[in-house]
Amino acid sequence: MELQVLTRKENPLLKRVEVTFKAVHKAEPTPTRDALRSELAKQLKSAKDAVIVDGSNSSFGRYETLGYAKIYKSKEEALSIERSHILVRNKLKEPEAKEKKEGEKAEKPPKAEKPAPKAEPKAEAPKPEAKPEHKPEAKAEHKEEKKPAEKHEEKKEGKPEAKKAEPKKKEGK
Repeated sequence: MELQVLTRKENPLLKRVEVTFKAVHKAEPTPTRDALRSELAKQLKSAKDAVIVDGSNSSFGRYETLGYAKIYKSKEEALSIERSHILVRNKLKEPEAKEKKEGEKAEKPPKAEKPAPKAEPKAEAPKPEAKPEHKPEAKAEHKEEKKPAEKHEEKKEGKPEAKKAEPKKKEGK
């Protein structure tokens, strides 16, 4: 991997050097932040902990990655100035575990209690289900008896009309 520094800007207010770079990586995958940090540290003669890669972007189908990095004089200055998520990405800081609110803690114990009552309604649930099952079957039998008779009558009446309608449509085409 070849690394070229495109621009270099001194920022005395924040005590850092801001760099845009171009990494050419032929027949290799996109370089990681860690690899970019180590190459920048070698080229700019700085400690790897003081180099922060803010962002890198590779183009599809090309072996080039363009990026932006900041080089501080020391790791402590980088930790005090840089945003925490950028420090986590550059592995200078461990990700903070999200603290749970008191309201969320209070909600979790009832969730644990809910499965126990669910087991009881399951035992009760088959009883109501069994009763409705018998009733629909009885009703379905009566309906089925009436339906075939009605269907035969409708079919007899509907067929002559349908036959008459079909030839008319064919003639219109």
